[in-house]
Amino acid sequence: MPTPEPQRPGFVLPLLLLAGFRALIDDLHAELARQGHPELRPLHGFVLQAVGADGTTASELGHRLGVSKQAAGKTVDRLVTLGYLERADDSRDARRKLVRLTPHGLDGLRRSAVIFDDLRQRWTETLGADRVAAIEDDLRAVAPANWFRLDVPGWFTG
Repeated sequence: MPTPEPQRPGFVLPLLLLAGFRALIDDLHAELARQGHPELRPLHGFVLQAVGADGTTASELGHRLGVSKQAAGKTVDRLVTLGYLERADDSRDARRKLVRLTPHGLDGLRRSAVIFDDLRQRWTETLGADRVAAIEDDLRAVAPANWFRLDVPGWFTG
């Protein structure tokens, strides 16, 4: 008969998941800084994803991020200053202003995708491909169907 596993407190699981997430994000941003994007912060990744390829309005961006229009606008202002976003007139509706990715913003997103692949490979080298795949499969089994959500900034601060 197998020996029972020592009891593990329930609060450890979310802390370990957060620590793993933080390790990946910290490593991502260290590499992004080396590749010419030292000013990008974790929040900025959510914003750039939420803006998307077609752009959006500040109001819609706030909705996607789960934050107020004012909070979204403040972050947009910062990313415009840093050259990741731009404001432009909406060719379909003159009353609307769009927020769009610049080439610099697209470069940051592209580099992030490549770096995440490299980081996953590092985890695979440390844990083994089967274990990393099992972690991903297990997390999919317990995560909600709409697990890819961009409203984390509002969720954390709400």
